[in-house]
Order: sequence, then structure tokens, then C-alpha cells
Amino acid sequence: MDSFVRRGRGPSRPAPRLAALLLAIALLPLVPATAQAADPPPPSAPAARSAVAAMQPGWNLGNTYDALPDETSWGNPPVTRELLRKVKSQGFRSIRLPVTWGGHQGAAPAYTIDPAWMAKVRQVVDWALDEDLYVMLNMHHDSWMWVNNLSTDHDTVLARYTATWNQIAAEFRDEPSRLVFESVNEPTFSGTSGDDQNYRLLDELNTVFHRIVRASGGRNTDRLLVLPTLYTNADQGRLDALAGNLTALRDPMVVTTVHFYGWWPFSVNIAGYTRFDATSEKDLTETFDRVYNTFVAHGIPVIIGEYALLAYDHNRPGIIERGEVRKYFEFLGNYARQRNLTTMLWDAGQFLNRNTLQWRDPELFAQIKSSWTTRSGTASSDLVFLPKTGAIPSRTLTLNPNGTDFQGLRHGSRNLVKGRDYTVSGSGLTLTSAALTELAGDRSYGVNATLEARFSRGVPWRIDVVTYDTPVLSDASGTTSGLTIPTRFRGDMLATMEAKYDDGSNAGPASWTSYQQWDTAFSAYTGDSIKLTPDFANSLREGSRATLTFHFWSGSSVTYHVTRTGSTVTGTTA
Repeated sequence: MDSFVRRGRGPSRPAPRLAALLLAIALLPLVPATAQAADPPPPSAPAARSAVAAMQPGWNLGNTYDALPDETSWGNPPVTRELLRKVKSQGFRSIRLPVTWGGHQGAAPAYTIDPAWMAKVRQVVDWALDEDLYVMLNMHHDSWMWVNNLSTDHDTVLARYTATWNQIAAEFRDEPSRLVFESVNEPTFSGTSGDDQNYRLLDELNTVFHRIVRASGGRNTDRLLVLPTLYTNADQGRLDALAGNLTALRDPMVVTTVHFYGWWPFSVNIAGYTRFDATSEKDLTETFDRVYNTFVAHGIPVIIGEYALLAYDHNRPGIIERGEVRKYFEFLGNYARQRNLTTMLWDAGQFLNRNTLQWRDPELFAQIKSSWTTRSGTASSDLVFLPKTGAIPSRTLTLNPNGTDFQGLRHGSRNLVKGRDYTVSGSGLTLTSAALTELAGDRSYGVNATLEARFSRGVPWRIDVVTYDTPVLSDASGTTSGLTIPTRFRGDMLATMEAKYDDGSNAGPASWTSYQQWDTAFSAYTGDSIKLTPDFANSLREGSRATLTFHFWSGSSVTYHVTRTGSTVTGTTA
């Protein structure tokens, strides 16, 4: 993807302007179906439908051959055959191979692709095919590097696009049918008059791509081809425009692709959307319903070519709480299955550690993998907070069985006893005071015990029993380069930050909401501080006090004041 996730992984954060572009796209209103075809496009061939079904589930080799300037530039090691064997062994049946060609081409008019670069790409394709994986090969960051200038430099861009795909098609013309071509990643165009022109430009690119591949002979004459919507966005206008393109092409071996990263406020933690709630669920179901109704219901497969969460990152834990992440992936996998969508996990290194070939969060991957075939039970939270001092009360969570049957709680190798350690009433799971007192042990700050809620299907739901006190913040002094607030978290975890001026207006770079965006305005990645970013500090009004309310996962909140005077930012406890 051209998104925060792709560029934010690993030690480097390339091309932040692309993150802003994707996030802006995510906030666009639904687009009117100005390009709607009169009739649905003809259905894809049975061979196309069976191939796309056989690609489920898929995995993206992200931040590698799409990276700039080279495959290791964004923090991942060189690709090995062992990596692809690992991917296959974990249940994946296809990989998406994003490739940025632009930095490895010669000058006009030939735009010759560097033979060494082509050989690297071919090696990975061949390794993957040898592992019996499908491969979806594309043109990736070229979309914003030069293809986006199609409207303002039409002939030059089209000549380069044509030359590039001529070479790719010729190189792979005799590869098995399990190699699939995708015309361009997340197409976007600059300097246009609006979506009608954008649709025409994308239609032109897709048509040229189709003509080149089909004319190149060999197995390309009926190779499966994948066409994206504008921005790979699933608003109805985008889908209708692509449907019109498919109707014109009338090729039964052409299918479609969109991307999905969740309800944007939840996916980046802004505006107080810290939970995978009904709003996030509705956004997902309506998106998948639109692509189903536009394409799948008419016999045209859809590939979710990338899915994840924009701000999920092993290097930056806490942006989205762990249990909420698990609920999102559980729900997504199930609903994609209901709608017969093939999904390809965007992995830029945040899921599979490519140095060790181990999952960074095995429980999360188990949840993702389980969702490919069945549902799992969850609960309202995976955290139970207990006070540091005083009597420990009982605590109740709401079970979300998701069609399964709750079967009990387990602590390590011991089954907890129903009636003594916990009770169940309707959807309420209550942990008794006696059980929690035993589990809390010496009541040291942090996680004292981990339970598993077990259901009749799927994976267990993890519940951490946590001892905490309300966090304590200290006065601090900084500059418009940022402010570090000394913080004793005392077992608690930050959820979000609210910022308002004394006159009641919102403070911070996201002026439309009082709940600011994690990483853009604030962060808390260490156990000793909360950091306010340069963007937040510079957004403060000169001499106007802003009151910050830090909301924690225990339910506690702490207020704090910040004031900017010139380039100095002062923080004081409330």
C-alpha cells in the first residue's frame, strides 16, 4: 500500500507525504456513481473464479522490492527461499509481490529495466511458484512517482508505462498460470479536474496494460489479470467506474482488487475511536458488501490486495490496544469469508520477523489464521484492572461468543472452577473477588496473571489481570521541538489524549476533534514518559493554556496543562 503502514515500518519512515495522501483519501465522502455502467459487466470465467479462490489466503512481501531505493532500504533483509517456505507452511496460498520499477530503469525512449533488478524479481517469482504459491506481481510506488503525472505529461507517462509493461510481460510470458499481473498499485493522478477525469485516466492505463499483456503471447494470452479501482478505494463511484472498464474489455480472465485498512479513526487512533466498535464494524461490512454486490454477486472475483491496520506496528505498541486489534482481524476474516473475498495481509515486517522467521505476536497470527476458516469468541476487553490497595472487587466482562459456545476459563495448566472462580449470566462473565485476589498475588504493578477464555471453536481469548494505580505526571519544560512529560504509569496504559483550550475550543493539529491522533500529536512508547510531538507543540496558540486529558485503559484520566510562549512549551500538573 501507499500508506502509513508501509512507510512507517522498520527503522526508516520513507515518503511521509504518501501517508497524508492515503489518510486524506480515507476521509473522503462516498463518491456518487457518476461512472456507473448501465449493466453489470460480464462474469469472469470459471478458471478465473477458481484461481482467485485458490489464492486465499494471501500475504504481501511488503517493504522489499517496492522499497526505495532498494530491497533492504526500509528495514527488511534480502528475500530468501526459506522465507517463502515459511509463508507457505503457515497456510498462505499466494503472495503479492509489490515491485517499484521506476528507480531501476534507463532513460527514454526504451526505459530499459536493469537486468540485475529484473533477475532479482524473477528469482522470487520462481521460488514462490516452486513452493506452489500463486504470485501477484505489480507495478507499485511508480503510481505516485511518475504514473500520477499522466494528466499533465500524458504521452511521456504512457510511453514509459507501455515500455515497462512490455518488458515485464515479455520476461514472464511463459511462466505458469499461477503468476498473476496487477496493472498498478493504488492509482492516483495529479492535476486533474476531478474524479471523472481520474476514471478516464485509469481506464486508459488498465486498457493499455490489458492490451500489452494479451499481445505479448505465450501464457499471457489468458493469464489472470487484476485491475484496481481508483486509489484501490471501495466507495461506490470507484467500483462503478471499474465495472464500466470491465464491461468494455469483456475479458473473462480479468478480476478486480481493492484495499482495506479499517475505519480510519480507529485505524490510526484519532477522535476517541480506541475500540473496534459498532461504527468500525459497520464501515467494514458496508465496504465488503459494496464490492460483493458490484462484482462478486455477478461472478467477478475481488481480491482485497492489502489489509491490515494503518497504525499497527510492533515497533510502536499501544497505538491500537492489543485486544481491539484481535477483534478487528477476527471480524474481518470472517466477513471476508462470508462475502467470498480473497484477502492478502499487508506485511511490511510488522507481523512476520523476516530475520528469525517467527511471528512477532503468535497469538495475533493465530487469530488471523483461525479467521480464515471459522469464528472465535472474544470479550468486551482483554484487560481486567485491579486496585493496588484495598479489597479487590469482582469484575465483569461481556462475552462475544460470535456463534461459538463459551466453555470455561483457564490459568496456565489449571481450569478455573465455575461458581467459585467465575460465574456466567447471559453474556456476562464475572471473575469473583476471591479468584482475582489469588491471581493478583503480591499485587505488583502490571500484569499479575493471564487467563484464557475458551470457546467451542476458534482460538482462546486472552485476558490479562493487571494491578494499577492512577498514573502520575510531573511538570516539564520543552520547546516547539516537543515536550517529554515524566510519567509513572503504575501499571496502567495510555489509550488517548484529549486537548482543549480554556475557551472550550479544540487544541492540537487535528482541530476538528478534541481527541488527538496518536503519533501525530502524542505518543507513549516507553515506561517513563508521554511525549508531545513537534506538530502538537507548534499547533499551540501563543500564550493560551491548553488542558490535556490523558485517558487510560483502566478508565482513569489525568489532566495536565501546557502553554507555549515563543519557542518554549511548559507543562504543569493540574
